[in-house]
Amino acid sequence: MLREIDTFFLEKNEPVKGCLLFLREFILAYDKNITEAWKYKMPFYCYKGKMFCYLWVDKKTKQPYIGIVEGRKIEHPLLIIEKRSRMKIMKLDAGEDVPVKTIDTILKMALDIYKSPAPGTYRDTLN
Repeated sequence: MLREIDTFFLEKNEPVKGCLLFLREFILAYDKNITEAWKYKMPFYCYKGKMFCYLWVDKKTKQPYIGIVEGRKIEHPLLIIEKRSRMKIMKLDAGEDVPVKTIDTILKMALDIYKSPAPGTYRDTLN
């Protein structure tokens, strides 16, 4: 029996399925501390247990996107906030090549938020 998270990917039609499966593998291989979880009926990726990003398909356009949980803290021209207060998304066109370099840049910016110490912490005062 398939897990719900696996069904999410496998029930999609091409080229969306291929795009999402590539993104799944890319995100999981990006850092050894990133794990996959099924939350809110969607695939989430956590960094050391904290929600980091997720994958979804836009209901109107039927195109995939990557949601960045702490997106409001990142400035990148391809990240949009729309009506969200915390998260930003990067829309993708499943019929085009995945913009790997851009996604790499955005994931690095997002990971830096999780890796940097919170203001006022001991590590922060050492710098």
